[in-house]
Amino acid sequence: MHYSRAVYEHTSLSLREMEAARHKTALINGCVICKRAQAARDFNTYLPGTGNDAPLERPMSTRGPAPDDEFYEAVDAWQNAPIFSARERLAIEYAERLGERPRSLEGDESFWAQMHANFSDNELVDLSFSVASWIAFGRVTHALELDTVCTPVHRAA
Repeated sequence: MHYSRAVYEHTSLSLREMEAARHKTALINGCVICKRAQAARDFNTYLPGTGNDAPLERPMSTRGPAPDDEFYEAVDAWQNAPIFSARERLAIEYAERLGERPRSLEGDESFWAQMHANFSDNELVDLSFSVASWIAFGRVTHALELDTVCTPVHRAA
């Protein structure tokens, strides 16, 4: 769970970029909890279930504007949604390709040129490890049906 916490606590990505990739991964994985979660609402100052209720060093609210419901609804059909920035679109596409067809990334020089034009090397590593954590934890949670027995992420303020 330290890995999961580190993804949220130390990311260099904006909240919208992170949530674009995280939500796309949740849709691919099918995890019920992950699909309902919103980082700004549910993980703003802590990560429930990590065994460490200490406040996050960098709350989600310090990472830029929070996505709204329209944002989350548009992620599944991101190619036709005008609301995403270039970086958000690339984060979604990367999460989609890594989650559904990772071999499509091999040798795709055009895609990687776009990624390198929009993200630093450190941000690409950050995005890669973030998406990898969401793929792994979301799939295991869904496969073991833990997403049907766990309590919802959101807690009333």
